[in-house]
Amino acid sequence: MDDVFKALADPHRRQLLDNLNAHNGQTLRDLCSGLDMARQSVSKHLAVLEAANLVTTVRRGREKLHYLNAEPINAITERWINQYDRHRIRALADLKTALEQPVNNPEFVYTTYINTTPQQLWQALTDPAFTRRYWGLTIDTDWQPGSTMTWHVPGTTITDPAQLVLEADPHRKLAYTWHTFTPQWAEGSGIDDDTLTTIAAEPRSKVTFEIEPLSDIVKLTVIHDGFEPDSTVLGMITQGWPALLSSLKTLLETGEALPDA
Repeated sequence: MDDVFKALADPHRRQLLDNLNAHNGQTLRDLCSGLDMARQSVSKHLAVLEAANLVTTVRRGREKLHYLNAEPINAITERWINQYDRHRIRALADLKTALEQPVNNPEFVYTTYINTTPQQLWQALTDPAFTRRYWGLTIDTDWQPGSTMTWHVPGTTITDPAQLVLEADPHRKLAYTWHTFTPQWAEGSGIDDDTLTTIAAEPRSKVTFEIEPLSDIVKLTVIHDGFEPDSTVLGMITQGWPALLSSLKTLLETGEALPDA
């Protein structure tokens, strides 16, 4: 937590976060544009933000893209939000909201650090015995690239040949297409007919889990992309992933998922 508060204390770093909130997924060159700071200074500030996990990076070919990351703000909120006068932490809550809002780049990127092993994390992402506990659903597949996936969500089973495993490098990387939005799923999830019509018309998105061992912990980066600008689905998953990943982290570190996961 000390790294987060230290990172947020500097006005230049807050400005970089504001810039990413206005337009996520920027390169170092993009972030330097319009700032009265040397490239080296911007790079140093970004390193502090990344060390505090307030910024996460994703490689796109030769480019390194920078994204806001809500995980440390969520952790602060969960630890202290109910113990202090809400008026005194309104700025923190506003930042948390900003970090979780869909932004100009139509994709969701989130990084968390979990006290576990790559093997245990992989099992938690693929084994129905685990996904049922923190996600409330299970997925039937052999986890081979090109294999179909059958999603068992509360109240219904979702089958579709377009639900596919895209990449599967055990303990390192997993990617698959998102599930189909059926009327049965919508009814069980409390989604109204108008919203169902809207999201069913959007392109199918995909989610990627990147697993990186770091000494005694594991860095997990979740990238959910394939959205159009102003996607309704993006807004929905942006609110859902932080709570889900927090429950996954808690399960792996304590043996118990968060309540109402």
